Amino acid sequence: MAPAARAPDAAPHIPVLLRPLLRAVSPVTGVWLDGTFGAGGYARALLEAGADKVIGVDRDPAVFEMAESWAGAYGARLELVRGRFSQLDDLGADLDGVVLDLGVSSMQLDQAERGFSFMTDGPLDMRMSQEGPSAADIVNSAEEGALADILYHYGEERASRRIARNIVRARAEAPIETTLQLVAIIEKSLPRAKPGQSHPATRSFQALRIAVNDEYGELVAGLEAAERALKPGGQLAVVTFHSIEDRIVKRFFAEKSSSAGGGGSRHAPVQQKSAQFDVKTRKAVGPDEAELAENPRSRSAKLRVGRRTEIPAEPVDRAAIGMPQLGKTGRKGR
Repeated sequence: MAPAARAPDAAPHIPVLLRPLLRAVSPVTGVWLDGTFGAGGYARALLEAGADKVIGVDRDPAVFEMAESWAGAYGARLELVRGRFSQLDDLGADLDGVVLDLGVSSMQLDQAERGFSFMTDGPLDMRMSQEGPSAADIVNSAEEGALADILYHYGEERASRRIARNIVRARAEAPIETTLQLVAIIEKSLPRAKPGQSHPATRSFQALRIAVNDEYGELVAGLEAAERALKPGGQLAVVTFHSIEDRIVKRFFAEKSSSAGGGGSRHAPVQQKSAQFDVKTRKAVGPDEAELAENPRSRSAKLRVGRRTEIPAEPVDRAAIGMPQLGKTGRKGR
């Protein structure tokens, strides 16, 4: 293995749950794929920890421009590829490890022109790939019921119907084109936030970002792709930032690590299942006090890790692992 090359400058943000992730997958060897390259924090850490090579994948072309100042220090050990992590088995095979950090990048939030943040004004965009329909397209064209579905199922926003109704009323007078235009509508739809509560627009912006980028579809497809791409003994580490993501990852590992299905009876015996993963983190790993002090963004983060077995990969039932299904019957908020 080539000696680790240390990049000349520090990463622009602090990778969340990096220390517990490295402990969970240690020793780091072979070829890894970082499916959410972002600012490169995980990729750098894996290379420094002993990986022979890291394939850095991201759908956002801007991240590779930002990496130009330091990526060359690693030479052939770091390969940067534009793509989605749902395609990762096309981008790497027989991998020793895959890392997925599902949080929106802090540098995307900091760029007002990207439209991810409800704290600064900018175009209502939210496209990670900078291609396809934007959040403004959804907000200004989706039917009221479809908007309520998105806000409730993707953002767990209880006032989804009220917000959707007010969005439709506002856009009838003028298109909703900026982040702060949308924030004002959401704030008028909800009671004033109490001290310590999250911003009123948090859940709605999360929901729209997920819809624009098909994040839940990408997540499930990415987990399946990782299962196909990992060699026996290879490790999958996933960092999530909200309850729906964590539920999907938790249930994916549960489905893929079960040794038996159902309780069975004398008429219908237990059906034995083969496990594609051995789960290494029976409970999700969260930040310790030191990390919370260093990086408040880590507060809601959870890490789950599994090791690939020799059992052939199989598709997963999306409903069984809790992937939200738009258009299904059920409560859509107030």
